[in-house]
Amino acid sequence: MKRYVTLALAMAGTAAIAHSDVKDPNVQKRMAGMKEMAAQMKTLGAMSKGQSTFDASAANAALDAISTQATSIPALFEVEANDPQSEALPRIWTDHDTFINHAARLNETAETLTGTVQQKSDLGRAMKQLGQSCRGCHETFKE
Repeated sequence: MKRYVTLALAMAGTAAIAHSDVKDPNVQKRMAGMKEMAAQMKTLGAMSKGQSTFDASAANAALDAISTQATSIPALFEVEANDPQSEALPRIWTDHDTFINHAARLNETAETLTGTVQQKSDLGRAMKQLGQSCRGCHETFKE
């Protein structure tokens, strides 16, 4: 579980750095969307690690926000746009169907988990499932 929390925190940190000096508005929108999901993962990770007080409502709201944001991924990546700060690989557009399927799986995973986190011990399972979904896409489509 620690590996998934570390992954979530690393994603949040990387997203914050990556936003500086981005010129293309399409890339800016994509990065903002990914940053929002990373912030939700950071919320879950902080609760999981005891860095913030566990709050079932906040945890489930974070899962719901991830699910909602995942549904916007196809639109965010509809236009092939690049920027030196972007970590999106060109494969997103050459294998777009697979990319969209990853987004759909993330949505499904987060949607299924929403409402299931009732105590701190539930976070490990949720973080593991989300981490697997995120990693599956990032390994293929992100620098």
